[in-house]
Order: sequence, then C-alpha cells, then structure tokens
Amino acid sequence: MCICCFKRCLKNFTFLFFCVYSKNVKGTGPLGGVSLLKPDPRPRGAADSVLHKIQKLPCQITSYAVAHSFGRRMLYPGSVYLLQKALMPMLLQGQARLVEEYNGKRAKLLACDGNEIDTIFVDRRHLGDDKGSKLVICCEGNAGFYEIGCISTPLEAGYSVLGWNHPGFAGSTGVPFPQNEANAMDVVIQYALYRLGFTLEDIIVYAWSIGGFTATWATMAYPDLSGIILDASFDDLVPLALKVMPESWRGLVTRTVRKYLNLNNAEQLCRYQGPVLLIRRTKDEIITTTHPDDISSNRGNDLLIALLQHRYPKIMADEGRMVVREWLAASTPELEASVLSQYGVEDDWCLSVLQSYQSENSSLFPWIVGEDMSSDERRQMALYLAQRHLKNFEAMHCSPLPTSFFQIPWKL
Repeated sequence: MCICCFKRCLKNFTFLFFCVYSKNVKGTGPLGGVSLLKPDPRPRGAADSVLHKIQKLPCQITSYAVAHSFGRRMLYPGSVYLLQKALMPMLLQGQARLVEEYNGKRAKLLACDGNEIDTIFVDRRHLGDDKGSKLVICCEGNAGFYEIGCISTPLEAGYSVLGWNHPGFAGSTGVPFPQNEANAMDVVIQYALYRLGFTLEDIIVYAWSIGGFTATWATMAYPDLSGIILDASFDDLVPLALKVMPESWRGLVTRTVRKYLNLNNAEQLCRYQGPVLLIRRTKDEIITTTHPDDISSNRGNDLLIALLQHRYPKIMADEGRMVVREWLAASTPELEASVLSQYGVEDDWCLSVLQSYQSENSSLFPWIVGEDMSSDERRQMALYLAQRHLKNFEAMHCSPLPTSFFQIPWKL
C-alpha cells in the first residue's frame, strides 16, 4: 500500500480509545507473576456493534504495528542489536570492572514471562556502616546498561547496589514492553528479598530517565520500600512522544502509547506513601517539550506537581500550584532564591506545622493540612514542600550524576 492510500485509510476510519485503569494491582508470591493496571471493561451497547468494531479495526492494527515495529525501538534504542554490537566492547569492559574491582556477583533471574534478566550485585554490608546496609536497586535509561549506567553513582557513594538490564538489553532476553518491564522489576526485588537477604525497609529504588517507570511500579507494588530517587524522569510518556512525531499523527501516537507503551509514572508514584526525591536537570534536552532552555516545559515539573497535589491537596490549591510553577520556572539558583524570598518561606514554621499535623492524624496521604491556612501560608508551605521533594542539577540529560546529589529522600 502506498503512503497516500495509507493516509486515506486512516482518515476514513476514526476511533477514540479511552483507557481507564483500575486501582487494583495484583501480585503473586515470591518469584511469581505481576499485573499492570488493567483497563476496566467497556459497557455493552451500541458502541459494541459489529459496525463499530469494523470501523476501529484499522486503528487497532495500525497502533499494534507501530508499537511492535519502530515504536518500541524508538522508545528503547538499547534493545536494537546494532547499537548493542557497537557498545559491546564497552559493556564487557564495564562488566569486568564491576566484577574485579567491586567483587560484583552476576546472576540471571527468570521472570514469570520466561525472560532472563541479567543482574549484578555489589555487597557492602561487610563494611558495617549505614550506607552499606542499604541496597540501591538501579533502573537504567532507554539506552542504558548496568555495565556503564547510573549504577556508578550509588557505587561511588558507598551503598550496596543491585543493577539489572531491561528485557532485550545485553544479557537480558525478551523485549522491553511495559508488562515485561514490570515482570523484570518484580523478579529483581524478589531476588533482593529472598536470595540476598534484604528487607523492603533496606531498599531504595533509584532510576534515571525512562527507568522511572519500573521504579514507580516497584513503589506501587511494594509500598514498604524505603524510598525512591528519580533522576531526569517524567510524569507521562504521551507529551514527550507527541513532541518528536508529526502533528498529523497525534491521534495515532496517543492511542499507541496508551495501549502498548503506557509509561504512566505520575499515576504510579502517587500510589506510594514513602519518601520521594526528584532530581531535575536544568538543561535537559530530552524531557522538555519545547527546548532545553525552557525549564518550565520540563516534564519533571509535572511529576512534582502531580505528587504534591495528591499528597497535599489543600496546600496545592490554585495559589499553591501557581507559586510552585513560578518556582519551577526559575532557571538559575538566583531566580529560585528570589521567588523564595518574595513569598517569605519560613522553614521552621512549615516543618512544625507538618509535624503537628502528623502527630495528630494518620500519616497516610493525602493529608488535609492547609485547610484553615491563609493564601500566603499555603504559598509558603507549597514552596517548602517543593524544595524538599525536588533538587536541581545543572546539567544535560545524559551527564553522570555526582555522588553529592545522591541523597536519601526527605522524610518528615
């Protein structure tokens, strides 16, 4: 079929797919299967007529074809054979370094879908300090491998570390679709618990870029995890996918992502009750939707807003949300300080109010603190909370994160 005929076919058939996710996440026992959020069944009626099914079939076929061909490879270029072949010398060198210098132990884990997940574990518990007793599970980016990826930051900081490769990356088998990614993360956590001997309270999940999906899935599925650190991550894949595709493909891209490549990080993160630290790259050229200099379009901003709105809905009413957006739009430390000074943020007062609320109420989010505050007080509190949950790193998307930025997330 020529491209003109293909476009005419797409115009002749219209279909709007709404994906509403249930709030139940089901898992099984150790080393068992997992389930992503599933769409609720659509109501029966005229919409399910034979004609409607025929009309939507071309859109479904097209979305499936896009997702399973170039869509998946664009999203996870690290799964492309030619790229892996080009990187193989570096991967082998990195792997040897982890084994020889850090006494890393490799293991292949069998996920419930049959994929083999390649891992490496560096144990620091014998050092007897607090850092060594903590395990950092690292979730790499879409072209990242544990051999040369973000694992280096917590390693240099002195933590015990467990790295793993996405399905289809280097020593891992399979393809990196969201369900396979979740299955891989599940078996990695089970390995940490039942073979390595850590508890959930000992484990911090650390993710860079697209690794935020499996990290937020982990905190949703294992709510007792000690904390999560998301570096250069985003709230939702759709805006970023639309950024790199032609405007005429908007409907197709949205349908394809929602059905086959739905990386809904914000939704998953909001189901976690524990400590969260977001690291935003101030010159990020990947997860901004306009250009790297426009920090206000960084999708990490939207991830922070979604989290704060869920946890502190009264504080993050209109005035709180607006002032946090103003702070997030500050492109330099000087401009950030100016915003904080303008609204007179008093850290001691904010902390005492939160501690008082916590002592008198359930610690489970969402909190209704701020219900009786003035607008000025809400602005102060919103800015205080934003500073505690997000730190800026003046760098582009792929710059290695210095160990000084790797901090345990704030906990009240």
